[in-house]
Amino acid sequence: MISTIKRCAVIGGGIIGVAVARELTRKLPEVQVTVYEKEDRLAAHQTGHNSGVVHAGLYYEPGGLKATLCRRGVHLLQEFCADRGLPYEACGKLVIAQTPEESARLDKIFIRARANGVPGARMLTGGQIREVEPNAVGLSALHSPETAIVDYAAITAALADDVRAAGGDIRLGQEVTSLVQHAQGVVVGTRDGRDHYDLVVACAGLQSDRLAAATGEPAAPRIVPFFGQYFLLGQEARESVKGLIYPVPDPRHPFLGVHLTKRIDGEMMLGPNAFISLGRESYSWRDINPRDVMNYAAFPGFWNFVRQNIPSAVREFSTVVSRRKFVREAVRFVPALEGATVRPGTRGVRAQAMNADGTLVDDFVIARRRNMVLVRNAPSPGATSSMAIAEYIVQQALQE
Repeated sequence: MISTIKRCAVIGGGIIGVAVARELTRKLPEVQVTVYEKEDRLAAHQTGHNSGVVHAGLYYEPGGLKATLCRRGVHLLQEFCADRGLPYEACGKLVIAQTPEESARLDKIFIRARANGVPGARMLTGGQIREVEPNAVGLSALHSPETAIVDYAAITAALADDVRAAGGDIRLGQEVTSLVQHAQGVVVGTRDGRDHYDLVVACAGLQSDRLAAATGEPAAPRIVPFFGQYFLLGQEARESVKGLIYPVPDPRHPFLGVHLTKRIDGEMMLGPNAFISLGRESYSWRDINPRDVMNYAAFPGFWNFVRQNIPSAVREFSTVVSRRKFVREAVRFVPALEGATVRPGTRGVRAQAMNADGTLVDDFVIARRRNMVLVRNAPSPGATSSMAIAEYIVQQALQE
């Protein structure tokens, strides 16, 4: 198959799409690679609106794609940032348990972390927590000293530089409106015309299900957008936390809850929460997309999800409408933040893939359809895993 590939297209200019394009130029240096991005810049959506965390692989099922590609992705990101002089700070992370029940769940997470080869992962008693985070409190904690922070938009730009240096073409402001499989190859349609490619890789993020459905793939899993708000701590409280502080995941809730995240520019973020968004690309309350709202409102899986998660919706909505409640969630872990000033930070929208029964798709989903590869689900740690996902996709695409 490799000998028949002369032209490749990648749809999506987020970090995964650009990483795939770069990997194609590395594996197939004689092949013409073109990236289509509908916005006027790269990393415009999920890549440019996330927390910047390089996840170490604590939570994921050992042997699954998430666990495997996350660990490989960390290694590749470290190498790439070192080579390009991009900031990479291993500030460390604490997952803190506040109750005996949470401590029991944390012990199980530690077992997974060890199975996934997370370097330096260790359990701490309540007294040992202050050795890592002097202002944090809890019953026990899992410490991941190698969890890091980066600037994913800057990494995406550097990956794009490699694509261009290898002769690749990055077309901004080019929205793909159709993908048509022919007897040989795929025709990519935009408002400016159509082009034929031997291989197409779709990394469309928030629009991934629509693009997949246009090729004849099943409509589900469906992308249901959830927004996440962040707040930034005031200067007087910023030094209260040295790294990352997370709660223990609660199986009763589909989303993690508010946590504290150091940012690569030195800011300290609180968040995110998670609540249904009024659009797939809506970054404020004023941005309402009726088509997107109708898309999930007409999806039975969404209403199944709602019925199954009413307590979670109440929890998340309370942090949406009350800044005080939002901050109080963080104060549980760092009492010194009581009374701290906060200001609005970034807001992101999560491309949450959902099954028809209302369950959330947890692992990466990468589908193959003749001359197309479709990334249908790449949630966190998608950015962390981006370069490893690219390796995996290109390897799968080039197999006979």
